[in-house]
Amino acid sequence: MNDEPLSITRLVADHVEAYRALMLEAYELAADAFTSTAEERRAEPMSWWLKRIASPSGLNVAFGAVDRQAGGRLVGTVGLEFSAKPKTRHSALVLGMYVTPAARGRGLAAQLMQAAVAEARSRPGLRSLTLTATEGNEAAIGLYRSIGFVAWGVEPEAILTPSGFKGKVFMNMDLTGTMPERLPPAAPQTIR
Repeated sequence: MNDEPLSITRLVADHVEAYRALMLEAYELAADAFTSTAEERRAEPMSWWLKRIASPSGLNVAFGAVDRQAGGRLVGTVGLEFSAKPKTRHSALVLGMYVTPAARGRGLAAQLMQAAVAEARSRPGLRSLTLTATEGNEAAIGLYRSIGFVAWGVEPEAILTPSGFKGKVFMNMDLTGTMPERLPPAAPQTIR
C-alpha cells in the first residue's frame, strides 16, 4: 500500500463528482486560466464531465492528485484529449490543469504533467502535445517550459477577463525528438 500523503492517479468514473467540484473551483478561482466560465461548465451534464476524464472511446483521460491526509480529497488534475481524426491523431491536447491553492508548492503540478506526458508517450503514433497558457501566467508557463514545452506563438486578445483582454500562449512538446528546432518569431512588421 502507498503510504505517501499525496499520490497521482488516473481518474475513473468513480471520481467524476470530485473532478467536477474541483474544476468548478478552478473556473472560479483561476478564471483567467480557462477559456470557459464556471457558469458554462456548471450547466454541463454529468455525462460531459465523465467523458472528459474517462471517455469510453479512450479519447479523453485525466489524472488527479489525491491527498490522503484530507480524506482522499482530489486537490489537482490535468487532462489529455486525443484526436480520432486521421490528420490530427498524432497530437494530443493538454487541458484542465489545476492544483488547489492549499496544495500548491509541493510539486503536484509537475507530477501531474509528468503523468500526462508518460501517458502520451505510451500511445503509439503520438508525436506531440499542445496546450495554451494565459499570457502573464508565468508560473504555468515556467512549469510547462521546465518539462519540455516550447512556446511558438501568442493569440492576442484570446480571452476577455475582468481585468481586460489577455493573449493565449501556444506551446508544444515534441515527444519524438525529431521535430525541427523552431526559430524565434520575427519582429512584427507593418504591411503597407
